[in-house]
Amino acid sequence: MNENFTGRPSIDRPWMKYYPEAMRNMEIPECTLREYLEANCRGWDLTAVHYYGTDISWNTLFENVDAVARSLKALGIRENDQIPVFLRSVPEFIYLLLAAEKIGASLLCRDNTLMENVEAVAKSGARVIIAHDFLRQHELEAYLAGSSVEKVVLLDPCHSGNYEKMPPHVFSHFVKCSLSLDSGDHEDMPEYIRKSLDSHYGRSPARGPATMTWDEFLAAGNQHFGQVAASPNINRPLLRAYTSGSTGPSKQVIHSAHTMIGVIHQMNFYASSDDFRTTWLLTILPPALIAVVVSMILMPLSSNRILILDPFCEPEDVDLEMMRYRPNAWPIIPMFIDTVMKNGRLPDDYDMSHLLASGVGCESYNNKQIRNAQKFLNSYNCDVTFTVGYGCSEAGSNVTIPVISRMFSDGNVGIPLPKTVISIFRPGTEEELTYNQQGEICISGPGLMLGYDTPEATAKALWRHKDGRIWLHTGDIGYMAEDGNLHTLTRGKAPRFGGGDLATLPMENLVADANIEGIDDEFFVVVPDEEHPGYFLPYMYVMLEDGYEVADVEMKIRKCLRPHMQPVEIIQLKERPFFHFKTNRLGLQKDIVSKRQAAKGTEEEKYA
Repeated sequence: MNENFTGRPSIDRPWMKYYPEAMRNMEIPECTLREYLEANCRGWDLTAVHYYGTDISWNTLFENVDAVARSLKALGIRENDQIPVFLRSVPEFIYLLLAAEKIGASLLCRDNTLMENVEAVAKSGARVIIAHDFLRQHELEAYLAGSSVEKVVLLDPCHSGNYEKMPPHVFSHFVKCSLSLDSGDHEDMPEYIRKSLDSHYGRSPARGPATMTWDEFLAAGNQHFGQVAASPNINRPLLRAYTSGSTGPSKQVIHSAHTMIGVIHQMNFYASSDDFRTTWLLTILPPALIAVVVSMILMPLSSNRILILDPFCEPEDVDLEMMRYRPNAWPIIPMFIDTVMKNGRLPDDYDMSHLLASGVGCESYNNKQIRNAQKFLNSYNCDVTFTVGYGCSEAGSNVTIPVISRMFSDGNVGIPLPKTVISIFRPGTEEELTYNQQGEICISGPGLMLGYDTPEATAKALWRHKDGRIWLHTGDIGYMAEDGNLHTLTRGKAPRFGGGDLATLPMENLVADANIEGIDDEFFVVVPDEEHPGYFLPYMYVMLEDGYEVADVEMKIRKCLRPHMQPVEIIQLKERPFFHFKTNRLGLQKDIVSKRQAAKGTEEEKYA
């Protein structure tokens, strides 16, 4: 250990040695989101957003924000009101977010079941919601019956695109798009995008006196001549989004303009170029996710990139859209890179060197996955280092960035952002651990949420420690290396009866590093031990190469795992299952519990 270190990462901050002086001394601007975007705009006539054949300039973007703000006021939206928004990542979402800031309101986003969405709207007390025009009639009726909603604004998803509509009685859209941002020639939108759009339209679209089109919404704003802007308050709630529920109960996370800028400002330099305006492709990921809004929409907008919104590209077609747009940056979550590698549709001579950076966040990536992804990129002339990042909704999205000189293996997710402090604490306490000691990952910095929507939940996550800092207790388990790199190991402490902790990533890496022939992919799911409350049991899932069965690999798997890591069962799957773009561990956990209960019931019947 460095002789000048105290042994406490929060004080030593060893990661700061990687940053130049300008970044070590940066300050987070005290301004609104709009002011921040305007300050970073390099020209009002420059393209800010590209959306299915349409280039939207900065000037047009802000004009649309002002128009939407007037329309919101015309519908009676007041300061501190919540506006439920159920939209894909379309330009209108950006207008709504900045318009809400202007009038002092907040957007509420959720992408769960209809019942959960209705519940969120009811809690908000909102009288107006905004959704796409493929909202179903039964969904409309559920919102009207289950909440205080009186008006639903319906947006055609192609409103900002270059397209031609079919006749009104055919619920189908034909869209046109330029194949490159430099070309004025437009060709038909690819069939797979049209198919995705068409798939959302059924025979019973939402209609009736409670609905209004987006054009009618804008027309109402044109007739509003009263006060629009509220007094600026950068700490007022602006974005409320529910966690996906992929790792536990869904919770409403609340952010302000200041907390979002707190993340954006620390990341603006990443994967950019001074030589030309880089392009940033956002495929399918919805703004119901904090990371999408902060790091995938606002961050590229505020750093002189051209943001390409592509919300109707289904996950199985992301490889085709990558080839079509050839972006310089593309948020490649594990689900996406797996799709690109497994689809096999990239031509052998495809050149992927258009990517200036490549890596994954969203969830843990084991050593085999990292090696496979790096090998894949290199085989297509992409020489960038494949990296892994870490963050969470409660921290405003990303909290680490990669240090390319360090290998991205064994859970290494890079170093904390320059104004962010990350350290490891004994779970459930304020006791800070030293380097290479496993404990709970805690975060302090300008991107921390205002809180959840209940004081009780907020108090469990945000603690003011004796050092005076507000710390987010994430529940994730990991350790801090002496060089400042954070290593993540698992979600939550999971002890096994008889001794040992079930940290899923180290378990996966032991198998990954054994290079067992026949294993294409593998991961663990830990399940509560019914016989020993407070303890857990591991189950392993494997995706095997053609011709292999579990019996062919089981002994080799068990040989490389320590005694407490031995899985109760090794289960073969055809492919890794995803839910909300993450490995569906929670769903598999529920399946295991259900099967155990069913087996227990059968056993009891047998002896009855």
